[in-house]
Amino acid sequence: MIIIGIDPGTARTGFGIVRAEKKKKGGKSNLKCLGYGVIETKPGPPPEQRLKKTHLELAKLLNRYKPDVLAVENIYFFKNFKTAMSVSEAKGVILLAAAKKKIKVCQFAPLEVKMGICGYGRADKTQVQRMVKEILALKEAPKSDDAADALAIAICYSFKKL
Repeated sequence: MIIIGIDPGTARTGFGIVRAEKKKKGGKSNLKCLGYGVIETKPGPPPEQRLKKTHLELAKLLNRYKPDVLAVENIYFFKNFKTAMSVSEAKGVILLAAAKKKIKVCQFAPLEVKMGICGYGRADKTQVQRMVKEILALKEAPKSDDAADALAIAICYSFKKL
């Protein structure tokens, strides 16, 4: 099964693609990182153009990797209403891209992802990056918080659903 994890944002949308295969005889799933990165948009263009770029870049990833599931971070609480609105708009574009490709969507709260990956719901970014590196046996942790979070979301799906 191929899982794409998404950490939504207007300026930076993190993505991480993981292949999960169940081990025989009831063992944990075997995970392999297929890729990760960030879709970036510049602050100058109007919001609709930035969202369009996010949609087009995500559509390319969906075409390339053909994931079975899109796991995305759910937005429960934000201190800044303006930020929450723009992230929600980006998330809407992400959900639309998945729907157009008929890809199953699963949403996770940030605390749920951190608990699943680190065993502690208030883990910091460095802890998440370190655990992503260990779980996926990467040579180095993703430098981008957004990409590491996206991989963590994909891993969380594999742990909870497989």
